[in-house]
Amino acid sequence: MLAKSIAAGLTATTMLAGVAFAQTPTAPTNQPNTASKAAASDTSSFHGDWRTSKIVGLKVYNDRNEDIGSINDLLTDKSGNIKAAVISVGGFLGMGSRLVALPLDKIKFVNEPVPSAGTAQNSNSKSGMTTGSATGSPTAAKANPWYPDHAVYNASKDELKAMPEFKYSNE
Repeated sequence: MLAKSIAAGLTATTMLAGVAFAQTPTAPTNQPNTASKAAASDTSSFHGDWRTSKIVGLKVYNDRNEDIGSINDLLTDKSGNIKAAVISVGGFLGMGSRLVALPLDKIKFVNEPVPSAGTAQNSNSKSGMTTGSATGSPTAAKANPWYPDHAVYNASKDELKAMPEFKYSNE
């Protein structure tokens, strides 16, 4: 007898729950729909801002389009404003590189890709074949709104190597 009562109670609960899930909620007419406003502000209010997780690791070139290093870290003040970028310079495959801190206002961020030497025509003298782009123009990359393509700092590799090394303090 108890089993029949429990089974009947569970069946009734299931039927009522089905009716409750089938109903569509309606928003009150006197209050604004805050969910759609929050979703709109999440995407539009930060338009043009960059993700720091994408800035770290970004290649740094000088004004002659020479690869001089990559951004290793970003240093902020206590209010969260980025003051400097720590650049990893020199070395090969991470060996022998050193860190240099550069003021962020001296670094220029660029959205267009770096023009490469691979886009110019090269002639192979043995086979007579031409390699590279026929037009000599760089391939256009899609601009990403969340981070730049690369950074530019006006210094040679030797000038960066001569700068004082940045070391994280333990204090």
